Amino acid sequence: MARVSKKRKAANAKVDKEKLYALQDAMALIKQVNTTKFDASVDLHIRLGVDPRKADQALRGTVSLPHGTGKQKTVMVFCTPDKEAEAKAAGADYVGLDELVTKVQGGFTDVDAVVAMPSTMAKVGRLGRVLGPRGLMPNPKTGTVTMNVGDAVSEIKKGKISFRVDKFGIIHAPVGRVSFSADKLADNANEVLSTIMKMKPSSAKGIYMKSLTVASTMSPGVKIDTKTIK
Repeated sequence: MARVSKKRKAANAKVDKEKLYALQDAMALIKQVNTTKFDASVDLHIRLGVDPRKADQALRGTVSLPHGTGKQKTVMVFCTPDKEAEAKAAGADYVGLDELVTKVQGGFTDVDAVVAMPSTMAKVGRLGRVLGPRGLMPNPKTGTVTMNVGDAVSEIKKGKISFRVDKFGIIHAPVGRVSFSADKLADNANEVLSTIMKMKPSSAKGIYMKSLTVASTMSPGVKIDTKTIK
């Protein structure tokens, strides 16, 4: 059995596992119980009353966080030569087509997001086995298959995130770093949650947002009262 550090024990003691915290209070608490020395990511874990096996309930989408993610995102763009300058000017880190396809086929996936022009998808589609499991496959629904590659890159760099429900009906979404104020974390969380609420499928029955937890890297989870969401 793994030993629990003194820091983690102290952090665990501050969280009442039976309590549902107001969103703002949960964000303040998550800053207190962070045990890492680095600026850890703060993530929401949202359990939904959906069946991801049904096409209309396999939710996926994007949201622009008002205060960004706190992380400098690395973006790869698959495009034709005439669009390379636009992508680079917007801040894309890797730009091209055939040589990038070969690079990814070789196992390179050290990026946070991938954007592609529609005309390149015949080639990019072959990378599904590499990009798909990492949530990096470009998709028109998330605005990452587009002719406007510059705009797409700019939005991602400013704090636009993609999310999708996993096979257990849970969405995992970053809302900032522990260095953020509780107010900024709450603002970002509300933006994510309101977006997901608007996406409720008409075929989903019963309680839609079943549970909501926030946690930072290696911190205990803090349960949030869904009634306190704006």
